[in-house]
Amino acid sequence: MQPFAWHTAFELTAYFVGMRLFLWQRRQLALPVLADRDRSLWIGVAAICGAAIGAKLGYWIEDPLDAFADFPDWRHLLEGKTIVGALLGGLIGVEGVKRAIGALGSSGDAFVLPLIAGIAIGRIGCFLSGLADHTYGNPTQLPWGVDFGDGVPRHPTQLYEIAFLIALALLPHMHAARFRRAGDRFRGFMIAYLSFRLLVDFIKPVPYMYLGLLSGIQLLCLAGLLYYRRDILRIAGTLSWARS
Repeated sequence: MQPFAWHTAFELTAYFVGMRLFLWQRRQLALPVLADRDRSLWIGVAAICGAAIGAKLGYWIEDPLDAFADFPDWRHLLEGKTIVGALLGGLIGVEGVKRAIGALGSSGDAFVLPLIAGIAIGRIGCFLSGLADHTYGNPTQLPWGVDFGDGVPRHPTQLYEIAFLIALALLPHMHAARFRRAGDRFRGFMIAYLSFRLLVDFIKPVPYMYLGLLSGIQLLCLAGLLYYRRDILRIAGTLSWARS
């Protein structure tokens, strides 16, 4: 199976599983903001559109030299996407439409499990796609380094991310009662995932460094963490309590 086929197959599976899990979580959690079908539809559409736009803008920020190499050829601009950009774009889209339609309350908790499962499934496709996917890590001499096809053992950062997501899914599930405030599961997910990506990108090839210090993805992670700055210590305290 060709790398593109692996990636496409697992990406489509991720979308399908994520949607089914969202519908299940919406019923299970019975969040007031999603109780109305029309309002729920607006929020869902905003999440999808925001994620699509954010994923594209995130790629332009991550690798501007490649993204704009054939400018103004718009077809090349439509290539590439990023998960971090999709998450932030989806967040902006949902918050924007909720304000526009006057929807009160948090809807994020219903997205946590679908996002975790969808990203993890997608990363399997990234791992199987090898060098063509550009999601592998830097060369390493560690015994679990993976040769993605060029004879160089590299950090399997896709597998690191899958392991992290599994742990992230288990923690709030095992200690659900500790997350009393509506939306805290989603805030905790975003803070944890953005922090993970900020750190793991230090062991990944970076197509473009800003000021010679950080990648575009890392800058987006910092922007997201800045948005959640008032929640970081409180959420961390909740997780610390959950471990005790």
